[in-house]
Amino acid sequence: MSNTNTEYANVINVCRDIFTKKTKDYGTAWRILRPSSLTDQLFIKAQRIRTIQETGENKVGENIEDEFVAIVNYCIMAIIQLREEDLEELELPADQATALYDKYAQEATELMQKKNHDYGEAWRDMRVSSLTDLILQKIYRVKQIEDNDGETIISEGIDANYFDMLNYSVFALIHMHVGQTA
Repeated sequence: MSNTNTEYANVINVCRDIFTKKTKDYGTAWRILRPSSLTDQLFIKAQRIRTIQETGENKVGENIEDEFVAIVNYCIMAIIQLREEDLEELELPADQATALYDKYAQEATELMQKKNHDYGEAWRDMRVSSLTDLILQKIYRVKQIEDNDGETIISEGIDANYFDMLNYSVFALIHMHVGQTA
């Protein structure tokens, strides 16, 4: 598990670095997006990954690793939008946005550690394509919950699904050796 913790932290650091650089470039323009719009962004990224996996063609030229990084970052943005309802400002100072990123990345890490223990690191034997499918499944679940005005009868809420998609993306990035030293 200690190797997983290190690999996971390395991937999160790569994702965080991109988030902070984009925050410097664009500010927190993403704050204008409703969670459902972020869900649609996640769908676009995951669908692109699946299309490339199925066809073997990548006409845009951006690699799927970047798309998994984007999924991690969009998930954290969506969690911020869901959980930080009292934040009224659209434009957050970069250090505040990064602090919120770190808060939810830490929560995702703790969730991963608990689930990874209980599931015995089963993700290590999974294919990246299966992780992609699980992300798409979670997106469809979130869309259904959003269409139900956020209400569930027995199921986890929207934020739990975002955390799972984030962790599946980190696992895929670990499989692809993103952020790992040789």
